[in-house]
Amino acid sequence: MAIAVEKLITSDIIKPGRYLGNERLAIRKPWETAVIRWVLTYPEVYEVGASNLGHIILYNILNAQPRQLCDRAYLPNSDLAAKLRATKTPLFAVESKRSLTEFDILGFSLSYELGATNILEMLDLAEIPLTWKERNEETRGHGNIPQPSCYPLIFAGGQTATSNPEPYADFFDFFALGDGEELLPEIGLVLEEGKQAGLSRQELLLDLAQIPGVYVPQFYDMAADGSVHPNRPDVPKRILRRVATPIPAYSIGLVPYVETVHDRLTIEIRRGCTRGCRFCQPGMLTRPARDVEPEKVVAAIEKGMRETGYNEFSLLSLSCSDYLSLPAVGMEIKNRLKNDNISLSLPSQRVDRFDENIANILGGMRQSGLTFAPEAGTQRMRDIINKGLTNEELLRGVKTAWEKGWDKIKLYFMIGLPGETDADVLGIAETVSWLQRECRAKGRKPLAFNLTISNFTPKPHTPFQWHSVATAEFERKQKLLQQEFRRMKGVKVNFTDVRLSAMEDFIGRGDRSLGKVLRRAWELGAGMDSWYDSIERAYNAWGVAIAEAGLTWKYRQVENGEWNVMEMGRWGDWEMGRKISPHHPTAPSEKPHHPITEASLDKPLPWDHIDTGIDKKWLQEDLKRALEAVIVPDCSFDGCSHCGVCGPDFGHNIVIPPLPIPEFAGQFVPNTTRVQRLRVWFGKQGDMALVSHLDIMRLFDRAMRRAGLPIAFTGGYHPSPRISVASALPLGATSSGEIADFELTQRLDVATFRQRLVEVLPSDIPIYDVVELDLKAPAATQGLETAEYVLTIAVPESSTATQWQDWLDTIKHKSELWYEQTTKSGKTQLVNLRDRLFEMELVETTDVVTQSALSLRYLGSCCPDGTLLRPEQVLFMLEQVSGQELQLLQIHRQRLLLRD
Repeated sequence: MAIAVEKLITSDIIKPGRYLGNERLAIRKPWETAVIRWVLTYPEVYEVGASNLGHIILYNILNAQPRQLCDRAYLPNSDLAAKLRATKTPLFAVESKRSLTEFDILGFSLSYELGATNILEMLDLAEIPLTWKERNEETRGHGNIPQPSCYPLIFAGGQTATSNPEPYADFFDFFALGDGEELLPEIGLVLEEGKQAGLSRQELLLDLAQIPGVYVPQFYDMAADGSVHPNRPDVPKRILRRVATPIPAYSIGLVPYVETVHDRLTIEIRRGCTRGCRFCQPGMLTRPARDVEPEKVVAAIEKGMRETGYNEFSLLSLSCSDYLSLPAVGMEIKNRLKNDNISLSLPSQRVDRFDENIANILGGMRQSGLTFAPEAGTQRMRDIINKGLTNEELLRGVKTAWEKGWDKIKLYFMIGLPGETDADVLGIAETVSWLQRECRAKGRKPLAFNLTISNFTPKPHTPFQWHSVATAEFERKQKLLQQEFRRMKGVKVNFTDVRLSAMEDFIGRGDRSLGKVLRRAWELGAGMDSWYDSIERAYNAWGVAIAEAGLTWKYRQVENGEWNVMEMGRWGDWEMGRKISPHHPTAPSEKPHHPITEASLDKPLPWDHIDTGIDKKWLQEDLKRALEAVIVPDCSFDGCSHCGVCGPDFGHNIVIPPLPIPEFAGQFVPNTTRVQRLRVWFGKQGDMALVSHLDIMRLFDRAMRRAGLPIAFTGGYHPSPRISVASALPLGATSSGEIADFELTQRLDVATFRQRLVEVLPSDIPIYDVVELDLKAPAATQGLETAEYVLTIAVPESSTATQWQDWLDTIKHKSELWYEQTTKSGKTQLVNLRDRLFEMELVETTDVVTQSALSLRYLGSCCPDGTLLRPEQVLFMLEQVSGQELQLLQIHRQRLLLRD
């Protein structure tokens, strides 16, 4: 039975469109026909979750399974969360509006060390016990008879879950390790068979534990040294990470009406990276590298752009430049869609592979931003981390971008890397200054840089997993760079908050004992920990939770640094610091806590039972190579590095040779020819009333693209479609009288235009009429004169219809009703509302208004110069003459009237 959450999703909360579940390409399967019902629960705000590619792919794959359906849920904003708690309404899935407890299984994405507090918040809002132990407990039913647990299974997947699930083990029934495209359908089949067989929760979990890639923490115990071992003989000692081949077709889906973080079509072109950067956990956890066939990429992009209506697409990979067919694929799509004002964006790229071919596919009318990641400021440090980038390659890539028209480039660097000295830190500023000097020319603006300087945090399953960082050193090195960059022009620098880095490191390499810390931090207010405005609250909560758990000593090791693996001396029994002068820039501030020996690197780690395919011995050997600044070549293009991944369990590298690059058909040239103007009368009904005016404008743009209608564009550097909506409607208001003008480059039959537009619009945006206008006729925005509204007003106390009529008559007989309003510039001014009111009457009257509401119609000014009579101003007038406090329940705009 669906819960009545519709009453909570109202215009008084921030962006109510987040919670509607009415996106284009959303899949709504009948509840009754499904045996297993999933919810993909993304522990972030909607704008982040709904645009996450993995979220979209798994949603499409699960809904493609017979007898199974998949809904979605997101972390609600604090305003809706407060409403849910105040009304004791459980958190719901956005499409069905059903409580999460009605589903069989909830899958959380855990891709960030500090993201688990958001998961606890969602479980609490859903009225689901936080730990698997609590969920396993029998409940007492009718007659106090014990009944099996009725809660859904709770699992997590994602990079952090795969890397080290132990700090989160208390909260999940199981983890899905690695790629989910094949793993989740297998889980669904086991659940379906178990449900039909009436298996208990424990029996079901035992069956799931037999699936490669499923880790059930309650079947494993932590030893005194932090290592994890099975507590029963019928589960595997090590759990295999799953590997799947990307399928681009599943990336097409979920076109939100609310603007999202990645508001574009995203297609994965390559999964996995074999560059071997020693700090990079994603590169280690996604091996081997697998290219997607270029033909499938092109087909998915072309189909996806037509079905979604996006004006931008992105090609995704950990290293897009290593996809050898990138220039060919990009140019082919650019040529096919050259008349549609489509732009391509790429994530951070390998600067050593950036050339004119890649620059050509990124350039155009809307040149996208460009991001490179040198990571370190000196050649020595780049060799230590195995970046495989020389100064000459860095300059060549940056200079190519500058020569191709980029005046601003974003660069990523890190500080706190193993073996780093102050000279290496200052080398970041020297490198940026050098690049600016080399990219100068008469008549060109100096090359500007946006820099993001992050604090290195060691990650499990990387060669640097044994290293220790010190937040005190981060702060000192940040100050060094701040002093250097003060003298440089054209450089904007952002530093990662050291408190975030400390918390990430403390949790990311922790063991199962941290579960109580995590829970306590959430209870103390931690949540949205990676968001800037939440850092102070989260840091304080984590600090108290750590202290209460008696782990302050351990956290101090993160603050001060335990050891530096680069100062181990000869690989043997030398203690950290024994070779370092106390005045060396990297000397520790206090005596080392314990020696680093080869034997100590063999000690168990909390994540050793996770089989990622990479041999731990190989990681140790690669750490030795880092000590000597030895580069390991990329095994996708050079010889095998013998990391241990390639084989029957994980597959092998798949590298597709580059395709020939098609001839460039030219940049998009906006067609500004205006052949026909059509005026459309449309409505805004149902859920679409909770979609903002700007989002409606974006919806029309995408609808025109989906319908293939020949819309004209404005000129200039940022051409936009010639679509003009007459007047913005208040959020939450419905309407049956909106007006929009469309200008076309080709003449179309009015009926044909209307039919094609109706086919691509949501049903809650009905089209009432379409007429052709002279191109010289005034735009609807300029011809507006009045607007007619029907307001539904709550009546707090019993009052007669006669009284209401008297109040209306009083308003009509007045010549002045003054209202103080604040302008956009912040100034206050008095306006006479009576001058803006032309008609007013009750729509429904009875002898005594005993119902909770009544309806009132008014006609008021709605001029393009800003002379408006808004619904809340009408309410103000009524309150002034009645002396009562009134509440506006619903706004409906009947029609907009234009000057003759």
